[in-house]
Amino acid sequence: MIPVRQLPGRRVAVGQLLPADDWAYFFDFDGTLVDIAESPSGVDIDPSLRELLILLHQTAGGSLALITGRTLADIDSHFAGLRLPAAGQHGLERRDAAGRLFRHSNPSLPFERIRRHLAEVARRHPGLLLEDKGLSLALHYRQAPRLASYAHRLIRGIQSELGDEYTVQSGKRVIELKPAGRDKGAAIMDFMREPPFHGRVPVFIGDDVTDEYGFAMVNSLQGHSVKVGAGRTAALWRLPDVPSVLAWLRYGAPLPTRVELSR
Repeated sequence: MIPVRQLPGRRVAVGQLLPADDWAYFFDFDGTLVDIAESPSGVDIDPSLRELLILLHQTAGGSLALITGRTLADIDSHFAGLRLPAAGQHGLERRDAAGRLFRHSNPSLPFERIRRHLAEVARRHPGLLLEDKGLSLALHYRQAPRLASYAHRLIRGIQSELGDEYTVQSGKRVIELKPAGRDKGAAIMDFMREPPFHGRVPVFIGDDVTDEYGFAMVNSLQGHSVKVGAGRTAALWRLPDVPSVLAWLRYGAPLPTRVELSR
């Protein structure tokens, strides 16, 4: 893995990072552990991923959690019988290491009206996909990138009408409307206050703009933040793609020790 330090206008590798026994692992899902698919339901999961997560969970004394925009139920459906600590919907719901559930309060009545409106919009525009997560609504345009501007204007306009109780979260070919006040960084901090995470070095691996909150939190805790793929980021380390993440976690596979990356 390639660690980088901030220099004017560039990032330069200064060494290598190898997994340690005192780490607490936090993983995004899409774009980090699995490649992004045309639709959320279409992800192709490496058959050995489940075994890898079990091994890391055991090695870290239970200090491993998934930090995702998906719902907890969705994540659990991909790992039958494996109920890892996890935060779903960008922290709106969370399951701690003891299995206790924490959820944001249910959306208000206007949110239900918006839900119906967006469902109708998706029906009228082929390629748009509404993902109803219960506490949040995600409008995907992966199959219709030409509708990106329309989707962003629509969701931001709705948020403006709803007010500060709700916020907009952008991602890779998706824009989401969700209750304000929770993000991936806050979810990581919640875990780090609790056993078995407390006292360990947090390591968060993610690929998207939604993960920048997690990177910032982990940096503030003197942990290791890892960006998957290209793009501007607050992360201090970088891996190129999902296969490299899995190879590094399995084998500590080294990467070139000196590169120059555009910020």
